[in-house]
Amino acid sequence: MMAAMSMEGLAMAREKEIILPQPETKGKVSLEEAIFKRRSQRRFQEEGLSLRQISQLLWAGQGITAKQDSFNFRAAPSAGALYPLELYALTKDGLYHYIPEGHKLEILSDGDLRRDLADACLGQDSVSSAALDIVISAVYERVTAKYGQRGVQYTHIEAGHVAQNIHLQATALGLGSVSIGAFSNDKVKNILNLSGEEVPLYIIPVGHIYE
Repeated sequence: MMAAMSMEGLAMAREKEIILPQPETKGKVSLEEAIFKRRSQRRFQEEGLSLRQISQLLWAGQGITAKQDSFNFRAAPSAGALYPLELYALTKDGLYHYIPEGHKLEILSDGDLRRDLADACLGQDSVSSAALDIVISAVYERVTAKYGQRGVQYTHIEAGHVAQNIHLQATALGLGSVSIGAFSNDKVKNILNLSGEEVPLYIIPVGHIYE
């Protein structure tokens, strides 16, 4: 998934999942500073991200922040706490699905799919050059079953919450990120092998800023 993961010798093929490092809840950059410094970055260095950095970014998007009885609260608000969104991570080493419960990655496939994803995003170079591409997808039925068609709007609002968390966390880590909305839904679904009910909404390339 990244240089740090390979060096640590994680048994990807054997386990089929990766337990991520526990996220930090205190950082060196204030929220105000992260808001002030956040910019869209489209040029990235070749250097990969550490497992800890990827852990922090995914936790900021959909990580569990509190538990009450049998219920888990996440980092971003969700209408009715129904959580219709899923996060996928693409790196040079493979495709992964983030599982909030247990804070881990499900290994979906080996190999670098970033170029394919960039092609699905109308050839945007930031997608293929970023060390990490995070794809936010939605299963609308989780929300529309309760709220009807209005649930679609609630889901889109939630995607914005999640994306902003990721962008601000990237900034706090000294990384760059950019929002990608121009892509072929069908091509992205095919690359991620999404089920028929799951729809890609948002792509966020993240990497070390090219100075």
